[in-house]
Amino acid sequence: RPPCAMDWQVLTRELSLYLESQVRVGFFGSGVGLSLVLGFGVAYACYYLNSIAKKPQLVASNDRFCRFLEEYCPVVTETYYPTIWCWEGRVQTLLRPFITSRPQVQYRNELIKTADGGQISLDWFDNNDSSYYPDASTRPTVLLLPGLTGTSKESYILHMIHQSETLGYRCVVFNNRGIAGEELLTPRTYCAANTEDLETVIHHVHGLHPSAPFMAAGVSMGGMLLLNYLGKTGRDTPLMAAAIFSAGWNVFESIESLEKPLNWLLFNYYLTTCLQSSISRHRQMLEKLFDMDLVMKARTIREFDKQFTSVMFGYRSIDDYYEDASPCRKLKSVGIPVLCLNSVDDVFSPGHAIPVETAKQNANVALVLTSCGGHIGFLEGIWPRKCTYMDRVFKQFVQAVFEHGNKIFSM
Repeated sequence: RPPCAMDWQVLTRELSLYLESQVRVGFFGSGVGLSLVLGFGVAYACYYLNSIAKKPQLVASNDRFCRFLEEYCPVVTETYYPTIWCWEGRVQTLLRPFITSRPQVQYRNELIKTADGGQISLDWFDNNDSSYYPDASTRPTVLLLPGLTGTSKESYILHMIHQSETLGYRCVVFNNRGIAGEELLTPRTYCAANTEDLETVIHHVHGLHPSAPFMAAGVSMGGMLLLNYLGKTGRDTPLMAAAIFSAGWNVFESIESLEKPLNWLLFNYYLTTCLQSSISRHRQMLEKLFDMDLVMKARTIREFDKQFTSVMFGYRSIDDYYEDASPCRKLKSVGIPVLCLNSVDDVFSPGHAIPVETAKQNANVALVLTSCGGHIGFLEGIWPRKCTYMDRVFKQFVQAVFEHGNKIFSM
């Protein structure tokens, strides 16, 4: 064979032996490789600790409320360490439903009638095995309000019930009309601004257990609805206190954020299809009042609300509906202690739209603002299956209210 062919064979063999030895030793066996990995790891750790892991901002004008939270709900003053490999807001929002576990909960369903002839589905977790509160008549009760198309089956609701179970409390989940399997008896569903159904549920639950301490927790649109109710009723409510998670404070800003191209692709279009799916089962009932073909052509939440929600509840325009649905406009009137958790990187509720200055004007309101967490994300730990930062805030605040609430009710 020609000399050049022999040289090429030798070179190839030598290169193969070198690569095989590197694979056998492994990348970390190379000094250069180990230095690069260690250098990247140290740089990432420094960035994470300096820019990602931070203490939340606690906004409250009432010193007594602040001291109460610091003593009985200390999680709101501790550094929040988002999951190191998925701390970005959109990623947390997208991954939470798939990563977090789904605790087993056995519900007791109750259908209650409304004044207009409709019905509401309530799912009860009675916690009759509670050793802390064996007397059902005085067992503390937490009313839970899921998000836009959510029901009692959402993982974040199941986790709240699991946390409540360990404390001995009873829970009841308020499912909005028509989305939990029950039939629509009238051509009406729900929206963030209309609090009539929520008022019906609150008075029904309180009437069943008038001696039981009673509070509520709302998530996303459930939080908006609860805030709008509290802004309307002031102190005239059976609720002792409330916890709000990832509420959209200003609907105009929320919708604008969700209509940005990437956010539309990741969230807006999917949520619109969820809304359409939630009403398609009731098409025969709803066709009496709406052009359902037009409603089903919507490609954004704004289009759906324009053709359906705002029309259903009698608003002259979609802007009138969005103004009425924005809790930031009612925050000054809240008359009971309320703790609100938001992440400033939540595309559903942009950080610049959180009403920090308004909150400072109401002694009943405390905002907890994290730098990361997304929308109902708040993942923490290396593999965040069992408990999120939001779960810990919920558990500590609910326990604080039920067991030490007298220290803030004299505010």
